Amino acid sequence: MSQDVRFDLPFDTPVSPHLARARDRHLRWVRERGLVRSRIGFEEYRSWDLAQAAARTYPHASADDMVVLMNWFSLAFLFDDQFDAGRPDRAERIAEVARELIATPLRPAGTPPRVECPITLAWAEVWEHLSDGMSLTWISRFAASWGRFLVAHCEEVDLAAGGRAGSLGLDDYAAFRRRTVGIHHSIDAGERSRRFEVPAAAMAHPLMERLRDLAADTIGFMNDIHSFERERRRGDGHNLIAVLHRERGCSWQEAADEAYRMTTACLDEYVALENRVPLMCDELGLDADERARVAMGVEAIQHWINGNYEWALTTGRYAAAKDGPVATAELAGRGSVDDLLTV
Repeated sequence: MSQDVRFDLPFDTPVSPHLARARDRHLRWVRERGLVRSRIGFEEYRSWDLAQAAARTYPHASADDMVVLMNWFSLAFLFDDQFDAGRPDRAERIAEVARELIATPLRPAGTPPRVECPITLAWAEVWEHLSDGMSLTWISRFAASWGRFLVAHCEEVDLAAGGRAGSLGLDDYAAFRRRTVGIHHSIDAGERSRRFEVPAAAMAHPLMERLRDLAADTIGFMNDIHSFERERRRGDGHNLIAVLHRERGCSWQEAADEAYRMTTACLDEYVALENRVPLMCDELGLDADERARVAMGVEAIQHWINGNYEWALTTGRYAAAKDGPVATAELAGRGSVDDLLTV
């Protein structure tokens, strides 16, 4: 299944007017912080255009905040690519770095990391800006979502290191994918991007929890479809199409068609439940200001569903064909040509 698979999304979302200038600042930062270490690595990273992803998913961020969000994207995506299937011993180093990334939001902002490498040093810097002005309630919520994502990433790496990358059944994979896609904390960051917070009562309501889960499922499955060619090159079995192909013994096209149907079903359920948000606000007795913040929270989810989708259609990260050192790395099971886990 190719990268240009289209979905019929029921909402449009804006793009930040700060994209071009913020992208230039961000790319300089990535080089200066050692998040890319080679010319080939930089060219490959630039082709991903994560700056566009941030500009689409956080379109209302200020110019300075947009750079911070782009910088955060870079370290998260680059860390995700550090596992090398040819070196299963790297799983322990990934777990060590992940523990440091989890701990950072639980310490006072600005605390130097105990485990130093380009990714942990960059995250300590980014978190100091990302947490600025947010309540302890928001920080705790973000930290919990971020921690679950990183723990799931380590579990994924452990499965791959043990030669069990394609061992999960469909139900287990769907639940696992909801954690590995990392959408809950990404939606939380939408509040930081506009300097507001969704009322705690609304965040704890089953409807809001279900909306966030469905957004994660929709985005995760879309990502599996758009990134399938890249992941098949790497021999990565953590992909919905691969799971369906293996579990049901069907053709690749049949698996892709079913993955598309499952994604659409998640999206349809999300849209139906979103219409119940005003009733939830009535039930909770929210005032006008609280309702406005709930509405912005729902917009943050929409920005992620549509913004990530639009970016995925064009990013070089999911390109069907690669050549040179990048292709060699992917065929060897690596996601990155540069090692970012050493000082």
